[in-house]
Amino acid sequence: MQALALAWRREGSRIGFVPTMGYLHAGHVSLVKKARAAVGSGGKVVLSIYVNPTQFAANEDLSRYPRDFGRDLRMCREAGVDEVFAPRDRDMFPDANQGDHSTWVVEQQVSMGMEGAARPTHFRGVTTVVAKLFNLVLPDVAVFGAKDFQQAAVILRMVRDLHFPIRVIVSRTVRESDGLALSSRNRYLDTAHRAQAVVLNRLICQAREVVRKSRAGIFADKLRRALKPVEERYPLARVDYIDFFNPSTLQPLTRVKPGSRMAVAAFLGDTRLIDNGLL
Repeated sequence: MQALALAWRREGSRIGFVPTMGYLHAGHVSLVKKARAAVGSGGKVVLSIYVNPTQFAANEDLSRYPRDFGRDLRMCREAGVDEVFAPRDRDMFPDANQGDHSTWVVEQQVSMGMEGAARPTHFRGVTTVVAKLFNLVLPDVAVFGAKDFQQAAVILRMVRDLHFPIRVIVSRTVRESDGLALSSRNRYLDTAHRAQAVVLNRLICQAREVVRKSRAGIFADKLRRALKPVEERYPLARVDYIDFFNPSTLQPLTRVKPGSRMAVAAFLGDTRLIDNGLL
């Protein structure tokens, strides 16, 4: 992959990169379109498919994470991807089984709350593998989805702090007609849980309405209490957290005003979904 990327660069081709864990959907296709727009018809778009074991905790869904490589390849061809990069674990972490992999990339500020608090080892795995992918694909532009807003913020900080010569684009969340954010994990949901998964977007919409009506803002704890009736309408959903934060710094807010951002995570049975939105 690196040799191919270097050859493209010598030819003067710009490289756009979309890192994924596969089981692609329309949200991923929208990222490919962003990458193509950024590098132009003469550029190269690379999409990686790698289910990164280092971002899963021991009790999470690594072994059952959805995979369908043939379907993914068909979608990539239809979307105009130039190259699919699908490394194996032994390619990305060649000495891990011998305990010889000892270098990690760790962001220590914007990764601390929300997903970082709920999944303490998650972002260390994300930043390490994305740094590896950047060094292999050598992109000029990398595109991430806003559904994983904190992840995108962590990558932006890593790129800034470590001087990666890469432009990072954060693309808007693609949703189903009922507001559920597209996610590969949505396939886990049975009919009953799928119907109640809209709770994430409903909570964001209700918070947006409450904040819009408040003149001087509203205390975060009071806003969480105001959202309780929405939670109670969806008894199959178990909310993991509701957080309000500054979208630039990701610092938690005690008073929420228009322009603040909200993140929510919830379990639907064994499936954990996340969403976020500007208030």
